[in-house]
Amino acid sequence: MPGQAPDIGETAPQAKFLAGGTNLIDLMKEDVMRPRRLIDVSRLPLAAIEARPEGGVRLGAMARNAATARHPLVRERYPLLSAAILAGASPQIRNMATNGGNLLQRTRCHYFYDTGTPCNKREPGTGCPARGGLARQLAILGTSDHCVATHPSDMCVALAALDAVVHVQSPSGQRTIAFADFHRLPGNAPQRDNTLAGDELIVHIELPANGLQRHSTYLKLRDRASYAFALVSVAAAFELDASGLMRNARIALGGVAHKPWRDAEAEQLLEGQRPEAAPFHAAAHLLLRDARGHGAPGGSGDNRFKIVLARRAIVRALEMARDGELTNTGELGTEPVQEFQP
Repeated sequence: MPGQAPDIGETAPQAKFLAGGTNLIDLMKEDVMRPRRLIDVSRLPLAAIEARPEGGVRLGAMARNAATARHPLVRERYPLLSAAILAGASPQIRNMATNGGNLLQRTRCHYFYDTGTPCNKREPGTGCPARGGLARQLAILGTSDHCVATHPSDMCVALAALDAVVHVQSPSGQRTIAFADFHRLPGNAPQRDNTLAGDELIVHIELPANGLQRHSTYLKLRDRASYAFALVSVAAAFELDASGLMRNARIALGGVAHKPWRDAEAEQLLEGQRPEAAPFHAAAHLLLRDARGHGAPGGSGDNRFKIVLARRAIVRALEMARDGELTNTGELGTEPVQEFQP
């Protein structure tokens, strides 16, 4: 049937699905991942982007990131998602990368790529040198003694804020996963980035209908303006009722944890408040109350500055959402989309 995952059975732990390959192939070249089998899923008919009867939108897992960002339904109903996708990677990568692959890119750091150093994510039980080493880019929330890596996706931060739902399929059937439950914190098993079983394939991503179009923003802060992962990113959105009070507030952080980070208590604090400095600062403080830095204090690898940076970024993003400023990375423009043909 269309969209059915190949029957990889007992080979699942050693096999990997391959679509765009923008992360997996890099990791194979660096000898970080060595799957025994690659299963090409790029030809599956899962690239459609379509409106749903209840007002939401369904994103095919094989739709390319660039096509998704430029699709009229996404730009009209979920400008936050469009802005987040276009803030990430490069035009060439966005033209190649798939939506499903974006969710599955490895949570990582430079030690993960360096096969000459220990890494619990690459080889469980060998240690995490990032905790006392070069941690500038790494996590300040949700870490464990085993890993302080961060999830690199911009798209996933927006999907977290939008309460997306991931639909997956395997030989044993179909199931849905709330986006908040899709990625994992490291705990004592940092080698596991997500909650997928080895034989499950993402078939599409569901975006629920909402009224967040007018007051949403994606703010990305990084070390350089060109292709770079975020030091901190913020997807912020809310509705304003007839009295000018905030409703349905969302704040998702990127670049700070093993997964996109949300806190329901911080979001609830904004409910029924005017979009002003005091509640913005209070929400930022609450959201980061458990943040902890890593690296040698005062050294070039110390990432404690990210706590202050994230707090300021949250406030700024909420101000931008209030004012209808969609992104800090420039106008969405007319970047050409070159559809990949397998």
